Amino acid sequence: MFKFIDVRYKGVLDLPTLYIEKEKITTLVGASGSGKTTILKMLNKMISPTQGRILFNGVDLKEINSVAHRRRVTMLSQSPAMFEGSIRDNLIAGLRFQQREIPSDEVLYQVLEQVKLKKSLESSANTLSGGEKQRLALGRVLILNPDVYLLDEPSSALDDETEEIIIHMVTEHVRRENKTLVMVTHSKAIAEKYSDTIIEISEGRCSSRRCNNERNH
Repeated sequence: MFKFIDVRYKGVLDLPTLYIEKEKITTLVGASGSGKTTILKMLNKMISPTQGRILFNGVDLKEINSVAHRRRVTMLSQSPAMFEGSIRDNLIAGLRFQQREIPSDEVLYQVLEQVKLKKSLESSANTLSGGEKQRLALGRVLILNPDVYLLDEPSSALDDETEEIIIHMVTEHVRRENKTLVMVTHSKAIAEKYSDTIIEISEGRCSSRRCNNERNH
């Protein structure tokens, strides 16, 4: 699905080749500052390589409209933005931006249940804790239903038990809907348990690539 060809980004990344498969769960692991988030941003066209090419389904990203691309390839940052207003306002913010139909409250509550957020749609988003805001932002991404999910530390603000629940939910959703997931995580245990492929990034380079072929799907 994504193919990196002689990609460099300033002094941060040096990736002669890297391939991310369609309809698989790929996890990027490595030390802070190794370049994992930079890779996600390039996949989302937030930034472009200073050298080399990135292909998406065989087409150079430079040739693809950025807005159209982000509708298919949606990124959730580690510290996602919260908008003024209610939980409902935040859930549907992406849909409004894309001028798409707004679902019923019943559907919105189903999304809140998915991310284990037991709150009223009318509640103010500003009253939520850090972990609750992270789950709300994840719900906002899920409701957009893109082809590719790019998640940067999606459970960093969660306790271990909630992290397990949320990551399990996301990965099951991705597999059930035949989507693609590229995730950055600090947890090697999570990476081992849920990934099809683990890519280790060290000082801007792909130090190893390992497929977890024994995992039952």
